[in-house]
Amino acid sequence: MRYICVHGHFYQPPRENPWLEAIEPQDSAAPYHDWNARVSAECYAPNTAARILDRDNQIVSIVNNYGRISFDFGPTLLSWLEQKQPSVYGAILRADRKSHERFSGHGSAMAQAYNHTILPLATSASKRLQVVWGVRDFEHRFGRKPEGMWLPETAVDLESLEYLAESGIRFTVLAPSQAHRVRPKGAQNWEDVSGTRIDTTRPYEQRLPSGKTIAIFFYDGVLSRGVAFEGLLHRGEAFAARLVEAAPDEPRTPGDETRLAHIATDGESYGHHHPHGDMALAFALDAIGNRDGVTLTNYGEFLERFPPTSEVEIFERSSWSCAHGVERWRSDCGCHTGGPLGWNQRWRGPLRNALDWLYDRASSLYSERAQEAFRDPQQTLDDYVDVVNDRDPSRVASFLKQHLAAPVGTDEGVHELKLLELRRQIELMYTSCGWFFNDLSGLETVQILRYAGRAVQLTEDLSGMSVERPFLEKLDEAMSNRFDRGSGREIYERSVQPAKITWEMLTAHYAIDTFFETGPASASLYCHDVVGERGEIATLKNGRIASGTAHMTSRITRSKEALHFVVLHPGGPRVLVGVHRGTTGAEALVDAIVQGDGANAAKMLRGHFGRHVYTLDSLFGDERRRIVETLLSSTLAEAEASHVRVAKKHGPTIRFLVELGVPIPPALSAASEIVANANLRRAFTEEPLDPDRISLLLDEAAGSGVQLDTPELSFLLEHAIHESAQAFFSGERNLEELQRLDRSVALARRVPFEVELWKIQNLYLRARRDLDLVRGASDDWMTAFRSLGARLSIRTPGP
Repeated sequence: MRYICVHGHFYQPPRENPWLEAIEPQDSAAPYHDWNARVSAECYAPNTAARILDRDNQIVSIVNNYGRISFDFGPTLLSWLEQKQPSVYGAILRADRKSHERFSGHGSAMAQAYNHTILPLATSASKRLQVVWGVRDFEHRFGRKPEGMWLPETAVDLESLEYLAESGIRFTVLAPSQAHRVRPKGAQNWEDVSGTRIDTTRPYEQRLPSGKTIAIFFYDGVLSRGVAFEGLLHRGEAFAARLVEAAPDEPRTPGDETRLAHIATDGESYGHHHPHGDMALAFALDAIGNRDGVTLTNYGEFLERFPPTSEVEIFERSSWSCAHGVERWRSDCGCHTGGPLGWNQRWRGPLRNALDWLYDRASSLYSERAQEAFRDPQQTLDDYVDVVNDRDPSRVASFLKQHLAAPVGTDEGVHELKLLELRRQIELMYTSCGWFFNDLSGLETVQILRYAGRAVQLTEDLSGMSVERPFLEKLDEAMSNRFDRGSGREIYERSVQPAKITWEMLTAHYAIDTFFETGPASASLYCHDVVGERGEIATLKNGRIASGTAHMTSRITRSKEALHFVVLHPGGPRVLVGVHRGTTGAEALVDAIVQGDGANAAKMLRGHFGRHVYTLDSLFGDERRRIVETLLSSTLAEAEASHVRVAKKHGPTIRFLVELGVPIPPALSAASEIVANANLRRAFTEEPLDPDRISLLLDEAAGSGVQLDTPELSFLLEHAIHESAQAFFSGERNLEELQRLDRSVALARRVPFEVELWKIQNLYLRARRDLDLVRGASDDWMTAFRSLGARLSIRTPGP
C-alpha cells in the first residue's frame, strides 16, 4: 500500500490595531475590508466547500477539503475567523473531527507556534511561550491535544524541539534541505544527506540533548515547489497523477514496505495564490481516494502505523524559505520578494536590534513586577492565553482570583493585566512577516512596529521611565529603500504614533459617532465598553452642538476613565470635539455658543479646550469613512448629478465613436464611466435584486464603451445573489422568488466579469437533499428549480 498526505500551512500575520484589537480598513485588499477577508474569500472559505466537476464541467460533489488533508492554522488567524467568519471557523473544526474518524483516531489539524515568531532567533522564554500558547490555543479550539506542531517558516533548532517534546508534541514537518545526516537506529555510522538527498517517504527520529525524542517528516521538495510555484494546480488530474507517482512502487531499502508521498506548502496556494486551487485539490483527493493501492493519510496516523526506524540530525537554525538558514529575519542575506534594481534589506538588522533592545527592557520589567504580583509567574503567563481567547468579565475575574499573589484591590487587577498585556505585545512584535518582504515601509513591518508602539506605551505607563526616545534612536539606523519613507524612526512617527489611542481620542470618537447616530448612548467601542450621557443636540444657525460624558472601561486591562466632551458640527464636512477630564464649564460653553447662534463657535471651543480639540482624524477607520460619507452625501449627489448631465448630453457622440471603433477621449468617457458604475452599484445593493433592470444598465454601459469597476461590481453582485438565495431557501420558497433567483444567476453568467457562485451552489445542494422541499411542489416550481440547478452547473436528476 502506498500512502499520500497533503499538508497545508494556513497563516496570515496578525493585523489588528493593538489599541483597538480590530483590523482597520486595508485599501490594498479592496473590494474586501482587509487582507484577512480577501484571503478567506479566495481560499479559507472555498476549501470548506470545494466543488468537484465531471467532464462536462457539471458539479457532481461539494467537499470539505480540510477533512482529507493535514493542516495547521495560525492561532491569531483562527481567532479572527471565529469572530468574523464563524461559519468558516466551524467548518474547519468539524473537518478535524471528521478526519479523526477517517484516520484511525488521528485528527488532521496540527498546532502552530502562537504568532509565527522565528523560534531559533527568539529567547528561551519566548520559544517556550510560543509553543505553550500554541498548544493551549489548539486545545481551546479543537478540544483535543495536538500530536504535531508546525514551526513558523519551518525554522528550527534543538532547543525549540525540546519545548515541543516537553509539551507532548510527537512530530513536526521540515524541508528536505534541513536534514544533515541519517542512520538506522542502533547503527554507528551516519550517512550525509545534505543537499535535499534525504529519503522523504519515511519519518525519522531526532534525539534531543535532554534524552527526549521527536519524529520529523521531511516533505517532498520538488513536488511541493510544483504546487506552490510551477502551476501544478492548473489541472486536478495532473496534480493527482504527480502525487501518486511520488509514492514509489518499490521499497527504498530492504524490508521497508512503507512509502509515504507527502507535500507541504502554504495553504493559501489552494485558492488565493492560484485561483480555484481548492477545486484542483478536491479533484485530486477524490481521484486518489478512488484508486486501488493508494490511500490518503495524515501524519499522526502514518506515524502510529509506521514509527521511525532511522535517526536524523538536522541543520540547526535552518528554514524552508531562506537558503542562508534564518538570516532572512535579521540580515541582508539576499532572500527577498523582489523590488526595483538596487533595493536591499540592510534594514533588517537594525530593526531586529531595536526590537531586541525594547524586548530586554520590557521583559525585565515584567519579570521583576511579576514576582510580586503573581503566585506563580510562569503559570500565570501560560494561562493568560485563555484570557486572550475569552475576555468575558467573569472569566477575567476568575483568572485574577486564581493567580494574584494578593486579593484583587480597588484597581481590579489593572496593573497586573497591563503587565500580562505587555508580555503579549512583545511577542507579537516578532511576527516573522515583519522581515520577510522587501522594504521596511511595508504593511507587515509597520504592523510589528505598532505592536512595539503598544509595548512602549505600556512600559512607560507601568514603569514611569522613558523608552520611546532611545527606541526611536535605534530605529533611525534602519533605512527604507523608498526615499520618501525615510528611516525606521520616520516610519514609526508617521504610521505608528498617529495610531496610538488615548482616552481623549476614544472619547472624541464616541462623541462624533453618537452625534451622527440615533442608537443607544451606551455601546461597545472596539475593545472598550462605554456608558455615555449626552445632552440634547442644540441647533445653530449653520450647524449643531451637544455636550456629554463618556464612562469607558477597557476589556483588555480593566482600566477606567470618565471624560467630558463638547461636539460641534459647524456645517459642511468639519466636526470638532473638545475633551477634558474635569467638569470645567462644558455646559456653560454650549449655552454661550447657542446664545450666540454659533458665531465664533470653533474659536470658542478651541479657546476653552486648548490642545484637546479633535477632528474627524480622531475617528477610527470604518467609522471615519462612514461619517465622512454622511457629511459629503449632498456634495456627492450634486457631483453625480453633474456627471449625469454631461453623460446624457454627450451620449450620442460616445455611442457613435463606439460604433466606429474609435477610442473615446477621456474628457467624454469619464462622466459616462462614473454614472454607469454608480447606477450598477445601486442596482446591486437594492432589494429585491432586479435582474431585468441590471441587464438594461449593462447593455447601456456596453453601448457607451465604458470601463466597469469589475472587482467591486463582482463583489457586490456575488453578495446580492447570495443574500437573495439565503432569503429564498430560508423562507417560504415561493415560485416568484425562485424565478427571480434563477434570473439573477442567469445574469451572473452573462455579466462581463466573473462572479463566484459557490455559496449559492452549496445552498442549492443542501436544499435538494431536503425531501420536504420537493414533496408536493408544482410542476412549474420543479421546472424553475431544475433550471436554477442547471445555471449553477449542478447536474440535476430527472423527474
